[in-house]
Amino acid sequence: MTVHFIGAGPGAADLITVRGLELIRRCPVCLYAGSLVPRAIVEAAPADAEVVDTAPLHLDQIMALIERAHGRGQDVARVHSGDPSIYGATAEQIRRLAALGIPYTITPGVPAFAAAAAELGTELTLPDVAQSIVLTRTTVRASAMPAGEDLASFARTGATLAIHLSINNLARVVRDLVPVLGEDMPVAVVYRATWPDQQIVQGTLGDIRAKVKGLGLTRTALIMVGRVLDPGHFSDSRLYAADHTHVLRPEPAGSG
Repeated sequence: MTVHFIGAGPGAADLITVRGLELIRRCPVCLYAGSLVPRAIVEAAPADAEVVDTAPLHLDQIMALIERAHGRGQDVARVHSGDPSIYGATAEQIRRLAALGIPYTITPGVPAFAAAAAELGTELTLPDVAQSIVLTRTTVRASAMPAGEDLASFARTGATLAIHLSINNLARVVRDLVPVLGEDMPVAVVYRATWPDQQIVQGTLGDIRAKVKGLGLTRTALIMVGRVLDPGHFSDSRLYAADHTHVLRPEPAGSG
């Protein structure tokens, strides 16, 4: 018996990996976060599978379901939204599985920040603009941010910021970032990326609050901040430059 943690992707049912879908199709028990994982994904489970929405359950209740499946020798598809490595609440489950001697695997999924970038039609790392991405959030009810991991510090690096779980803290996000980045810094709020009811609001740190106000975006929205969202001129990458040689495109013989 094995528990398979599966990243279901950002929302669109066809953005789950082939491996993840195949695991769901063969596991007799499927536990999924119904508030974030499309029902269409778990409908791929076997017709006689036990399919449980864990959104209203606490950790002890979820583990009880897994232990029961373990006692029956049944594999479990534990389906999380996005990618399990990012704000997936998987670590505490894995810790308990290890203590119980229950084996597990992890199948990655398309993370929300990648889906948001795709929907925005942009690359998040551009030459001369930004070559790093910071995946972060702000302090919320669930847990506080560790010391030193604050938005202003990250902003000073010039990296593109992908701020998760913080749409209710948008005022604080703006307040912390404007002194570092300025009011003209481009911002995009991507609500439920790739879902049918997706919304995208683009603006700057100076006007994004006014643009979002009244839309009712209280959760499942990603805040993207960075010059890559409206870069103006930027240099081409050296990767495909005609005079750039590498092991797969060596310098022509005799050219030296």
